[in-house]
Amino acid sequence: MGRAVRDALSARPRAGASFVPDGMGFRREAAAVASRVSIGAVCTRLQVRRDRISREGCAISGHSKWAQIKRDKAKNDAARGASFTKLSREIIVAARMGGPDPAGNFRLRTAVEAARKGGMPNDNIKRAIAKGGGGAGSDVLEEVIYEGYGPSGVAVLVRAYTDNRNRTAADLRTAFGRAGGNLGETGCVSYLFTEKGQIILDNAEGSLAEDAVLEAALEAGADDVRPQGDSFEVLCEPAELEAVENGMVAKGFGLESAGMADIPSTTIAIGDPETARKVLRLIERIDELDDVQKVASNFEIPDDVMAEIEATL
Repeated sequence: MGRAVRDALSARPRAGASFVPDGMGFRREAAAVASRVSIGAVCTRLQVRRDRISREGCAISGHSKWAQIKRDKAKNDAARGASFTKLSREIIVAARMGGPDPAGNFRLRTAVEAARKGGMPNDNIKRAIAKGGGGAGSDVLEEVIYEGYGPSGVAVLVRAYTDNRNRTAADLRTAFGRAGGNLGETGCVSYLFTEKGQIILDNAEGSLAEDAVLEAALEAGADDVRPQGDSFEVLCEPAELEAVENGMVAKGFGLESAGMADIPSTTIAIGDPETARKVLRLIERIDELDDVQKVASNFEIPDDVMAEIEATL
């Protein structure tokens, strides 16, 4: 049941139930009201979404294209085993924070699913869970956020799992410096991002319609849906991620991934191809560091510039 429905039910005066002795009439009426509110809310938000796209176009199209390239690259890396370290660290931290049982630990369950999709052997997954649960050879990893600026002042937010902050900071400082950026102080850019639950739906066959995805996502409790090349990005509040994921799966959608993401509130347009290449090179260098789990940035590259860059990749 979506939040609009729950809000409508909780807001309905309880005294209204007294007019039917057995309460059945109230429940039927409540269900009817909830249905009308749910449909109305979804339709309204669908129209708002259409109006915004009509006014602005696909405002993050260049960034979306790069996100798709990164996902394709990640699939190839996973096939070669290059991403096992990152997958393993996510499992370790998730198990340490919420316990070693995936059935009762949504973050761990999501990490295990991602590892399996990435081709990690079951033995590796079990060892990572054991380490996170305090077993033999436990890794002492802490989650640290680093912030900085890239070319043209783009904001960069880095989430890392590390057992040595000094080493990780030094590696990041080098990566930023070589790309014409600099590692900043805590808080210098984090205010530009909001952590959201993020679900990527596979649409490689082009069979999903945006309106259908948006309606299903909103009913499941999501906030927005964004086209991302041959996939859709579904965004929600972090606390709603499990419910939204379950809702989308129940409606038959194929999930490529689910987890948390740092979403920028504003973007910086990069119209110069050479500057755009420097920004992308910086993001790639940071992402390749072993301690780094996620990289977020607020750059926006126009489609024509992204096409020119993509042709040289």
